[in-house]
Amino acid sequence: MHIGVQELIVILLIAAVVFGGGKLAGVGKALGKSVREFREEVKGEESDALKEK
Repeated sequence: MHIGVQELIVILLIAAVVFGGGKLAGVGKALGKSVREFREEVKGEESDALKEK
């Protein structure tokens, strides 16, 4: 199941109403940081697994 552009817009509008503009920016920043850290950890584990072989 894929989320289309229309569904994404609706979700963002609902989030803007619930959290407000200022808090939404903070939530986006925290989410971006979390995703970045997750990707770094996954990449680190993959490189560690390749080194062990």
